[in-house]
Parts: sequence; structure tokens; C-alpha cells
Amino acid sequence: MEPPGNPGGTPVELELTVENVESALYQLYFDPDMEHKNVAQKWLTQAQASAQAWHFCWALLSPDKIPEVQFFGASTLHTKISRHWSDLAADQHESLRTQLLSHILQFSSGPKMVLTRLCVALASLALNVIPQAWSQPVADMVRAFQPHKPDPEDGAGAKASQDPHAHCLTLLELLTVLPEEFQSSRLAQARRGQLREALAGEWAVVCPLLRQLMQSQDSSSQVKEKVLQCLSSWVALDVPLGEIQELLQDCFTALSDPELFDAAVETIVNAISQPDCQRYINALLSLMPLVLGLYDQLKTAAQDGDMETSHGICRIAVALGETHSRVLLEQVDHWQEYLALVNMILFCTGIPGHYPVNETTSSLTLTFWYTLQDDILSFEEEKQSVYLQVYRPVYFQLVDVLLHKSHYPSQEEYASWSSDDKEQFRIYRVDISDTLMYVYEMLGAELLSNLYERLGRLLMDPQQSAVWQDTEALLFGFQSIAETIDVNYSDVIPGLIGLIPRINISNILLADTVMYTIGSLAEWLADHPVMLGGILPMVLQGLAKPELSVSSVSTLKRICRECRYDLGPYAQEILTVSQDVLVKEVHKSSQCMWLMQGLGFLLSALPSEEILGRLHSLITPHIQQLDTLAQQELNPTNKQSIIHIVGMLASLFTTLDINRQADCLEGAASSRLPAPQSTQNPVVVVLQQVFTLIQTILSKWLHDSEVVEAVCGVFDKSVRTLLHDFGPMVPQLGEMLGEIYSAFPQASALDLARQMVHIFAGEEHHISHIRSLTEVLTSTTLTIFQQGPRDHPDIAESFMDLHAQILKRKPDLYLSEQLDVKALFYCGILSLKFPETPTVKAASQFFTEFLSRCKDMPSFGDVLQRDGKLLTETVLQAVGGESPSSLTEHFSEVLLNLSRHCPALLSQWLKETLQTPGFPCAQVTAEQKHTFSQQLLREQTNKRRVKEIVKEFALLCRGLQGSGYSDY
Repeated sequence: MEPPGNPGGTPVELELTVENVESALYQLYFDPDMEHKNVAQKWLTQAQASAQAWHFCWALLSPDKIPEVQFFGASTLHTKISRHWSDLAADQHESLRTQLLSHILQFSSGPKMVLTRLCVALASLALNVIPQAWSQPVADMVRAFQPHKPDPEDGAGAKASQDPHAHCLTLLELLTVLPEEFQSSRLAQARRGQLREALAGEWAVVCPLLRQLMQSQDSSSQVKEKVLQCLSSWVALDVPLGEIQELLQDCFTALSDPELFDAAVETIVNAISQPDCQRYINALLSLMPLVLGLYDQLKTAAQDGDMETSHGICRIAVALGETHSRVLLEQVDHWQEYLALVNMILFCTGIPGHYPVNETTSSLTLTFWYTLQDDILSFEEEKQSVYLQVYRPVYFQLVDVLLHKSHYPSQEEYASWSSDDKEQFRIYRVDISDTLMYVYEMLGAELLSNLYERLGRLLMDPQQSAVWQDTEALLFGFQSIAETIDVNYSDVIPGLIGLIPRINISNILLADTVMYTIGSLAEWLADHPVMLGGILPMVLQGLAKPELSVSSVSTLKRICRECRYDLGPYAQEILTVSQDVLVKEVHKSSQCMWLMQGLGFLLSALPSEEILGRLHSLITPHIQQLDTLAQQELNPTNKQSIIHIVGMLASLFTTLDINRQADCLEGAASSRLPAPQSTQNPVVVVLQQVFTLIQTILSKWLHDSEVVEAVCGVFDKSVRTLLHDFGPMVPQLGEMLGEIYSAFPQASALDLARQMVHIFAGEEHHISHIRSLTEVLTSTTLTIFQQGPRDHPDIAESFMDLHAQILKRKPDLYLSEQLDVKALFYCGILSLKFPETPTVKAASQFFTEFLSRCKDMPSFGDVLQRDGKLLTETVLQAVGGESPSSLTEHFSEVLLNLSRHCPALLSQWLKETLQTPGFPCAQVTAEQKHTFSQQLLREQTNKRRVKEIVKEFALLCRGLQGSGYSDY
């Protein structure tokens, strides 16, 4: 072992002595050099694991040592007891216990961190010997800490009577960590059950002690706080609620003491949140008046702005109401008490102030309303109707409260909030929105009518001097529901659409919500296009404001997508406003992309003779800017501008599809054949017109992968959208792709080629272009593989994907002499050796397709006969530990396909490779390798089973005994 030398020194060979351990600790805590600290840390970890640690830990606990050294001694003791217990002989257990108790008493006055670690060490010791060798641990601990001098046999030491208060706190610390150590220890299930039962029996000793201390006039606040923490620790052991009733009453009493309030809340919440409490209905019911008795204290705290008190009482009310909602609902004789509790929680939901600046309590209650609603609606119909009579009015009140809580503060106040507060408030409103959507299930159409009537009164009644927050909150409620619930059949939506244009959207926050509300009604507008005329001007007005960028652009996009076939009369206005905001750069790049997608939907639905002209007028300013940029020098600003414009074109072409029917999903028509057309697709016309410009840009920016990727993205999106209509572009695009890839290989070019293969490889008049492109790309990529592909995992991945696509769509391409099948096979093997998951996955898909074609393609069969053993060997090496274990499932795919398509050859290759000693690793025996082979060869169809077999073998190879492998 190589410990650190003296502080600041260099590592030297030193034996494991107390002095050297102490020196290493000084180096760890006080040496400013991080490298020295790391060396010390590593050495000390090794020291803790050594057998000598049982001895040096006591010396480190000497009173003359500094606290950091003492703490390490106590931590070492805990480590040894919890992890190396088997080192000790049984006859040493008693003396260790006595010694530990003695040291705990010595440290009862501190330092606290050392005392706590010693208590945890004794708790760990107890868990190792209870109940066989220590039948009454709690009683013995209590006796050892009595405030009188104990018998020497108890091992309490001679100083036991010096500080009764400190000893009391120490005993409580010990009793607190005992259940905590049990909960955190890794134990076998049977042993955990045995210990749980033994500890539950100890509660009979703990409980009266805690009650006595809570009620004693002599107990300090410090002692009572420790009692509360101790109780909280023990209730996690499922102590019956009936057995802690009196203690819980003491906890409620403690809530009136500010020093004990936080600890009392934590204890009460932990106690009544135990699911097992539901077995003790009478005990639960006895808690109800105690919780309801806190209502006045809650109201006073809310009125005074005492966030801590209101927060704590709310936690208690929610713990009782939410954890035991169904049980308490079923106690029909006590329905008024539970209704009172529900109303108390409703008060917490509506607690005064703006979240999160003035209050943080209301958010605690939201999940309660889900739980209560679920429980009510789970009852049979007759019972449910009774509960709905009682609770529907409460839920209508809840809607009012939630809408009020969603109110923005005044603009002046909101402007003073920190960005973190604003973000928390945004998330809070999302949570309220989700709750409103959920509540709709209980309240139904009446909820929408209620919101509509209130909004109507606000906007139509001249007597109402509504503040903008009231209008915004009601719209927010509508939007929350309409976003996820089908409101197409609601009779209030026409009225709502009629009211919206009356709203003054000069306030940005209100305008934002108006936009989102309109967007949520886009599907309804598609069924009622006559209403579009009143709504669209507001959306286009919002589009010109950068502050409404996200909401206005997303809303216009939704309207263009859903209502495209009814937007003809408004198309010119939409295009004009959109062009204006794009040229003026009102919006950020991502919103420009969304806007272009929306305009693509719009253009798709226009009469075919209008599309090209409108498309030209839309993109011409951007093409002109792109032309200017193409002539300018290479710099980051120009690069971003080029990527932005090219990205906008790609976004436009993603959705501009003149052949898509109204009910078609995007991209769902992959098998669509080209419709006979007298004119070319307008997207193709535009691409042909700008093709020379694109070539110019690529020639200048060829070595910048982001620009090349963006340009390829334009064609990729177009191919995916237009499918066979893209055909006229194939010859020139294929030629250009080959040229740019030969000059500077990039994965994006291979990905675009794969899309072209997918669509056009089956078309006779395009096959020669596809063949030429494939040969050029393959030749260039083979050169990369010959030179060493390790630095290009993206190219290896895309190359494998391309050839997997060719194998699937047009394997005849491999009849060409220009495509070296053997070389491709080797590229696949090299790709399997990459550590990157996507590359290995692509290679395994390549071999899946390759192996399935071997019987039909003689050249494939020849390569497999000659090099299949190398493939098998590579996969086995990877499974055996050469590759990360997370990749095992992809290797199992290859082995499954070898077993499925050439079982006899695989049997031979497995036998030849696995008989080599130490292959694929030294951990597996010849018998285990034979078992693996037999299991694998028996499976030719069951993918899941092969994965299990390969995974188990991989675990064996890594020295991790697989679960169940030995049973094979």
C-alpha cells in the first residue's frame, strides 16, 4: 500500500500505523494540493478496509485528537462493523459492545459529528446480533445511560453521572439512529423480516420513555426536539398507529411551541403518512379533531404572513386527507368532519399571496384534489352520486380558488421578481392548468359554461371595471381544458370565439394567454371556419410583437395546420404579415422555423396554379440574402445567417406537400407513387432554381460540417415530404452529393443518400443514378476505413445504415463489380468494435440484412463462408468484455441471425473459437462455454431468449455471476 507522506510531502512507502493514518488525515483535510488530497483519500480508504483498522480506530478516538481525526476513527469503526463483521470471532462481540458504549458516554458532550458516528456504529452492531446475542438492546441502552452511576458490568464507565442532560440526548440519538440504520442497511429479506419483528418488540420500551420525556417539566426543548425526531424514526417501522396515539397528541401540543414546531410537523406528517395507518380507523378518526383544531392557528399564520407555520399545518392536513382519503370518505358517520378537513385544505390552496414570493403552501395541496376526485369517482354509481352532491360544490369553489391563484401580480411587482421566481410561477401555473383539466372530468360542461358566463360579464357589462388579471385567468382556465379535452361539442365555444376579439391585448401577459387560447381551439375552428375572420387579425397583430413570439407563432402554425383548406381568403394577408416579420427579424431562429412550417401547410392547400407564385414571393428575399452571403468571407456571423436561411427553407419544405390529403398524417404515405402531373412540384422547381447557389455555398463551406448538414437537411426534408415527386432532382443531387462527399466526407451526406435509396432504388429510371452515387460514397468510405475509422463514428454509423437500406431495398446493386462485398463485410466487423452505441446498432442491422440475403446472393454466401468465423470471433470478444456491457443486446442480434440463417456454420465457428484457452476471457470455463454454445444454437427465432443467453454469458465473462446461468 502506498500511503501519503507528511503533509505537503510526496507519497512514500509507509507501514499502516496510527501516526501514518493521522498524517494522511492532516493531508486530506489541510493540504491545499488537490493531488495530495486525492492520494490521501485513496490510501485512507484502503486503510479502512485493512484488518489493522479494528485496532487503530480506537487510538484515533483518543481525547487529545482533533475532531476530524476522531470522526475518521468513528467512521472506520462503523465501516468495519457494517461491512467486515465476519472478521470478528463471536467471543469478541460483547467486549466490542462494551467498549463502544463506553466511548459513546465519553463523547456524550461532543463533538456531535463524532458522537453520531459512534451511535451509528453501535446501531450497526445491534443489527448484527439482535435478537440472538442481544435480546433486549433498548433496555440495556437505557440502563447504560441512567443518570446514576451504573454497574461496571454495563460498560458505562466511571463518568456516567457527570452530565444527565447530555446522557439523555445521547440515549435519544442512539435510539433515533437504530431504526434509521435498519432502513439503510442492505439485508437479506429473511433477516430484514426477523430484525423488523425484533425492533417492533423494542417499541414497548421506547414508547413510555418518549412519553415520559415529552411530558416531564424537567425536559428541555432540546430533549423534546430529540424525542420528536426519535419518534419520527420509529414510526417508519410501521409501529401501529394505535400505540402512538398519546405520543401524537403530545406532538400536536408541541406545535404551540415555536422551538418545537418544525420537528413536531415532521413527526406528525411521517406518522400519519404511513399507509399501514389505514388499518387503525378509530385512531385515524381520533386525529381528525386534532388536525381541525389547527385551523385557527392556520388562519392567523396566513393573515400574519407567517409562511413557516401555515406551510407546516398545511402539510399535516394534506398528509391526513390525501393518504387516507378513501378510508375517511367511507366513514359516513363522520362525513362532516372530513368535509371540514377538505375545506381546511381548500383554504390552504387559496392561501393569500402570490406563489412563490408571498407563499409556498398552496402547491402542496394540488395532488390532494386528484386523489379525492379519483376516490369519489371509483365508488359504485349510487354511492358516487351521494358524494358528488357533497363535493361538486367544493370543486367549483376549487376552480375559483385556482383561477385566483393563477393571477399575475401587477406589472410593476412582476417586473421586480427574480427570473427564478418567474420560472417557479410558470411551473406553478402549469400545475394549476393540469389540475383544472383533471377537475373537468368531475364538473364537465357546467365548468365551461361557468367560465364563459363569468368572462361574458367581465367583457360585456359596462359596470364591470375588470382588471386584466381577471380576464387572463378565465382564459387560462379555458385554455387548460381545451388543450387536452375535446371541446368540439361544447355549446359555449362559439360565444367564447365571439368574445375574444373584444379583449384588449395591449397587456403582453394577457395577450400571450389569448394567443394560446386561440391555438387550443384550432381544431374547433377547422370545423367552424366561418369564425376564422374574427380571430385571425388578433393572431396576425400578435405576430408583429417580439414579446408574443412563441405564443403567436405557435398559434398561427396550429391554425395553418388544422384550418389550411379554409384559409384561402386570408392567405395573402397571412403571407404578407409573415414575410414582414421574417424580413424584419422580429422572431428568434426557432420561431422562424415554426412560422415557415405553418406557411408550408398554408401553401399546400392553395390552388395549384397559385402556389409557385406565392412561394417565390415568400422566399425570394431570403434567397437574395443567401446569394449575398455566398459571396462574402467565411466568418461565424455569415455562417449562422446561412444556416438560419437554409433551415427556414428546410422547415418550409417539411410541410409543403401539394399531394397530401386533408386527413393524411405527416409522412404516412411512404408508399405513394408519383401522380401524373403536367407541371413539376413547386418545391422541385425552387430547388432546381437555387441549386447553383447551393453548390456555390457548399464549395466555400465544404469543411464546415454544420453548414453541410444544414444544406443536406433541405434536401432530406424535401425527399421525406415529396417522396417520388422529388424524382427530377435525383440526377443532379446524386452527382453533387458524390462530389462533396469525395472532397470532404460527412455523415449528413450519407444520411441523405440513404433517404434517396429508400425512395428511388426501386424506380428503373433512377437506378443508374442511385448506383453511381452508392459506388462513389462506398469507395470514399472504404478509404476512410483503411486509414482507421476510429475518429469517425458518425460516418461509420451512417455508412452501415446506408448499406442496410440498400440490402433491404435493392440488393441487386451489389452485383456491380464496383461494390466490394468482402470489404463491406470487414467495415461491418470494424464498426462492431466501436464503443458508441449508435454505430454498433447500425452495424448489427447491417449484418441482420446481410445474413438474410446470403441464400439469394452467391457472392454474399462466399464472403460469409470465408469470413464468418472472424465475425463470430469479433462478436464473442465484444460480449466477453471488449465492448461495454450496454451493447450486448446488439451483439445478440448478430448471433441470432447467424443461428437463424447458417446454424451449421455457426456451430463450427463457435466450436473453433471457444476451444481456444482464455477466449473470450479467462473467467469462463470450458463447460460454461459449451453450455453457452448449446443454448445459443437451440434458438433460431426467440429474440428475447437469445438476449438472455448472451447477457448471462457476458456477465460470466465479466466475473459477475448471472442470475440463473448456473441452472442452465
